[in-house]
Amino acid sequence: MWLAAAFALWRTSVPSLDLSGFDERRYFTARELERASDFSQGSRLIWLLATIATIVTLVVLVKRLPRHVQGMGLGRIGSAVIVGMIMLVTLWFVSLPFGLASLWWDHHWGLGPFNVLAWLDAQRYSLGASAIFALVTIVVVVGLAGRFGRRWWIPAAPFFILIAALFAFLSGWLLALDTHALPRNSQLRRDVARLERVEGVRGTPVHVQKVSDWTDQANAFAVGFGPSTNVVVWDTLLDHRFTRGEVNVVIAHELGHVKKHHIPKAILWFALIAFPLAFIVAELTERRGGLQDPANLPYAFLVLTVAGLLAAPLENYVSRRYEAEADWRALRATNDPASMRRLFRSFERTSLQQPNPPTWEYVWQENHPTLMQRIAMAERYAQGKR
Repeated sequence: MWLAAAFALWRTSVPSLDLSGFDERRYFTARELERASDFSQGSRLIWLLATIATIVTLVVLVKRLPRHVQGMGLGRIGSAVIVGMIMLVTLWFVSLPFGLASLWWDHHWGLGPFNVLAWLDAQRYSLGASAIFALVTIVVVVGLAGRFGRRWWIPAAPFFILIAALFAFLSGWLLALDTHALPRNSQLRRDVARLERVEGVRGTPVHVQKVSDWTDQANAFAVGFGPSTNVVVWDTLLDHRFTRGEVNVVIAHELGHVKKHHIPKAILWFALIAFPLAFIVAELTERRGGLQDPANLPYAFLVLTVAGLLAAPLENYVSRRYEAEADWRALRATNDPASMRRLFRSFERTSLQQPNPPTWEYVWQENHPTLMQRIAMAERYAQGKR
């Protein structure tokens, strides 16, 4: 049943992403490739150090936090809430210097201002929702562990799936709070209406989010599902650095995600992973007394973090497949491979993306096809190789 469900979710209308016959030096100068490589090396180092710092912090919490839990005298649930808050706050403060380092690195390479307050403000809704999600999950898991012992994962996994679906659903509205509607009677609004009609997703709200006070990079994303579905476009995409055709490619890409139900499919992938992952956490923590003891929560977080690193290649592979499908739908909706080719060439300039990153980065960090893979798709479409 698991394999059948995975196969059904795996199926997409994605053409080949093979790069045979495509040389990045045909599309990018030596100087552009060198700049992108230098920038990416710094970004990879920041990511690696942040990952190591997170694991080291959890190891320290595993060793030191349990000795203070028994003295709290707050009961199982009360202690779980306090331990959860300590972990979340500690991990956020540990990650903060690396987030600031990444922001400064972008600024150093001319990708945006070093505006810390604006950067923090842009994260307030997602951080708050994530904290609430984590605390509710902690309370439920500890409560179920106290009731069902080592079999807590059986009733907990469906709860995880429900919470993940609720989180994804509400995010459609939360992440659209700081946005504004497209200008009335504008060419962009007419283009969006036409693309929605072509994609078969009429009435999908498309908003603009102001991010230019903390970044110059361009982006857009689709969030939510059902009535909470929204497409959000960063204002940096509309600052006249990109042509009308390039902007339409981006919007068609996001509408392609909506049409192919990629967010609900991602939730279903999570459902496939939730049961075995919860089982692994239950078995490993049971050796230390189980999660009915809140003192073992840091160890559970450590297991989840390591499991997340190990599962990243599969997660990224699925994500790249869905992103490629959205690219393909954008090509067919706009019938403009030239604009798509220019768009992804310009991403090297506006975001310093490496056109063809090292294999390990591609496997562990890249959740989108590479710039060269996306350019090759556009070229093959233009050549009629569909």
